[in-house]
Amino acid sequence: MNSTMSASMLPLGNITTNSSLCTVEPQHVSITVFLLLVFLVGFFLNSFSLWVFCCRIPQWSSGAVLQFHLAVSDAIITPVAPFMATYFVMGSHWPFGAFLCKLKIALLIIHFYGSILFLTLISIHRYMAVVQFKQGSRMKRKAFVQKLCAGVWLVLLAKGIACFSFLNTSQVGNRTQCLSIHQRDYIDTYFAINFVLLILGFLMPFSVAVTCYVQIARSVSRININTFKGRGIKAKSRKMVAMCLVIFGLCFMPLNVIRTVAVVLKKYFPEQCILLQVETAYYFSWILAGANCCLDPLLYCFGSHNFVKAIHGSLRKFDVKFKEDPATNDQISYNAAIDSPSIVLEHKENIHIQHSNTS
Repeated sequence: MNSTMSASMLPLGNITTNSSLCTVEPQHVSITVFLLLVFLVGFFLNSFSLWVFCCRIPQWSSGAVLQFHLAVSDAIITPVAPFMATYFVMGSHWPFGAFLCKLKIALLIIHFYGSILFLTLISIHRYMAVVQFKQGSRMKRKAFVQKLCAGVWLVLLAKGIACFSFLNTSQVGNRTQCLSIHQRDYIDTYFAINFVLLILGFLMPFSVAVTCYVQIARSVSRININTFKGRGIKAKSRKMVAMCLVIFGLCFMPLNVIRTVAVVLKKYFPEQCILLQVETAYYFSWILAGANCCLDPLLYCFGSHNFVKAIHGSLRKFDVKFKEDPATNDQISYNAAIDSPSIVLEHKENIHIQHSNTS
């Protein structure tokens, strides 16, 4: 990129004398294009998902409650996208003032780590429904899940307020920077916040989610029957597990890893102009993280048969008809199993009985 080439050719006059820092470089226009594209698609998908939850599903299960709050956390980032795009178009210059900068940072934190927390809760809920289906759990109770979601929003609000209070704009050369690695006055704050978010906001939830989905995969792998229904349930569960792990690994891991590298370089190796390349990679990781807004609606289709039924019912009003086939029935069977632990038990008992008869 131009920023990399120019960084390698910088004369000493463009480097600050006190710490040999490389100058701020404008980011490539592709970052702006992809950023707007991702958030625009995510806005329409999540707006449609929220409409389905609010207007087309009269009674929510505990799983639907978690999915609704995940959709809200995805939609909350939408107002920030135009400001971020303008920031990049103007050459990494923030013209909107300190308040909107602080609000942008708070909403980004709430969005990214809200999505991670609700995805983790969904993984725990599915673990209890599929693996621990014979045992009672508060995660299967709608009232408890609603209180749990309220608690998550309080934690997210506290994180957002903390970032709103501690972070601000800075003048770097002739540019006003907002949430930039070049804000040397905030590098210690960025360093501390990063590791808190990395450990508590990503690594711990990611470990819990992976553990849950590994157990789900093992449980479903024991369903060994020769019927089409059994194969459909296994295939659907594998797709759901794969989608959740892809969201964690593709969307959120690069953001946390690259940001950690960036703050370490800025704090301990500020004279290295490779920081400019890491900064560009960091902004691309924002795009990957924002892509979870586009992928999460697929989870609602995998995880809630009421959501799928509501979509089908809405499209039928526009004379869009669906051809019935055995795969559709298997999809509904698996989605219903996720929504209802009792149906999981029924499926597993029937599967084991059929397997014994075939033997």
